[in-house]
Amino acid sequence: MNLNSEVSGIFDRIGRLNGITLLRDVPLSQYTRFGIGGPADFYIETADPVSFAKALAMVRASGIESVVIGGGTNLIVSDEGFRGVCLKLISDRIRADGLRVEVECGAELQALVDFTVERGLAGLQTMTGIPGSVGAAVYGNAGAYGHSIQERVRVVRFLDGETVREFNNAECEFRYRESIFKSNKQWVILSATLEMEAGDAVVLRETADRILTTRNRKYPPTMKCAGSIFKNFLLSQLPAEVVAEIPGTVVIEGKVPSAWFLEQAGAKGMKWGGIEVADYHANLIYNAGGGTARDLVAIVDELKRRVWERWGIALEEEVQYVGFTDVARHV
Repeated sequence: MNLNSEVSGIFDRIGRLNGITLLRDVPLSQYTRFGIGGPADFYIETADPVSFAKALAMVRASGIESVVIGGGTNLIVSDEGFRGVCLKLISDRIRADGLRVEVECGAELQALVDFTVERGLAGLQTMTGIPGSVGAAVYGNAGAYGHSIQERVRVVRFLDGETVREFNNAECEFRYRESIFKSNKQWVILSATLEMEAGDAVVLRETADRILTTRNRKYPPTMKCAGSIFKNFLLSQLPAEVVAEIPGTVVIEGKVPSAWFLEQAGAKGMKWGGIEVADYHANLIYNAGGGTARDLVAIVDELKRRVWERWGIALEEEVQYVGFTDVARHV
């Protein structure tokens, strides 16, 4: 990015804010679980929500392109990187008051799960092993084993670009892997209040450990992936002619795994450059080494094409795209 004196002055002021880290030409690959992606012109990080809000306001007022990221688990960053400013809020405090838990957006979801399990607070134990931050979990209504974080959310505090606001659970408009925040990407989740239930810490730990063992077999912690890359389908929303083809044993709690459609389409074991589909799970795409965003997008598009041509249904990614110029993936 070429800096004129006005823009240079903005970054000088941002750099003087409390607790701000301001870097230039930072490879975003180091902030994504896929481990791919080119550099951002500027990268801003802080644990101070006030400084974050000021920095974001200054960047947006300047007209410079910007994107706010979380833990990077569900990000695909283009090989060319991001021509603008990437901002990240890493405030991560977690505290409990009885059955209520206050958690900041930058906390790792696993840290929150462990925090609640250790205190005998039930409700999040099935989410153990899900990577990413709490902010991203609320944003995408993360969940597993028939439960999602929406069941625990009471209040979400967020920055609407100018002021800090609060939404209750209903106002968050949670749906399967969706929330109102996905429809308003200019908003930034700051923290959440969760309402838990009393439980037995020993039993909760046993449950969490059992789930974690299963998850780590499917999604090894060192694997460069986003977990399942496509959303599952709600059986009630599928065309009748498609439902008629689906074995009853495939349907789990009213959902049809995208992996079933992908497996029928021959996805298992596919390779495209350095990107591969696991040979044991058709909805698991990972960077096997040397993969690029170009490879990743190509294999995602090929899988979507196959499923569409076979069943006339559209696979929808859980991942978010950063730095792409085509309309379908533009930030």
